[in-house]
Amino acid sequence: MKKIVLLLSITLLSITAFSQNSNEAKALLDEVAAKVEGYDNIYLEFNHKLDNADADVHQETMGQVTLKGDLFHLNYMGTEQIFDGKKTYLIIHEDEEVIIQNFVDNEDDTLTPSKMFSFYKNGFIYEMDALKTLKGIKIQYVKLIPIDSNSEIASVLVGIDVKTKHIYNIIETGENNTVTTLEVRTFKTNQPLSEKLFIFDKAKYRDQKKYTISEPN
Repeated sequence: MKKIVLLLSITLLSITAFSQNSNEAKALLDEVAAKVEGYDNIYLEFNHKLDNADADVHQETMGQVTLKGDLFHLNYMGTEQIFDGKKTYLIIHEDEEVIIQNFVDNEDDTLTPSKMFSFYKNGFIYEMDALKTLKGIKIQYVKLIPIDSNSEIASVLVGIDVKTKHIYNIIETGENNTVTTLEVRTFKTNQPLSEKLFIFDKAKYRDQKKYTISEPN
């Protein structure tokens, strides 16, 4: 009987400790999201890495993105992507092509620029992870584990600058052992922006540049 009571006590203590850890992790993520929501706009320069040791794949690419609420203008791998709140415009300069798509908010597993600071809110459980010092900066990691057991994502580590409460990096590990890392190199807020930054100039690409434009039916 004493063994059963002891076992139950240990189990309850473990559950309580996990709950406190989870609450602390979510509170930190919420603090980061709330701070970001207070900015009029954000400009990021980032380093994107893709690694899979099994397949001997190692890729690294730089990019830039400007965010204003849900709107964004992304430059990455020789392409531009604009989201104006209603449609997404993918401008592929090498192929002289523009692909226009209507906005559909049901791709929960897709990490778009506008979801970068809020994707954690649905579909994950949270726990505090390691506290590390990188390049002289203290980074607190929060581990996200998908609730869906069929998810292609094994886990996500969100590194948060302890001092600024800004995201330092996001490390996603897939079930196929592919590790995708997004590291923020430059973080600027409330920059003067052109009103045209989030507007696709159709006449420019159709009439002047003669790009092929594909639109939804």
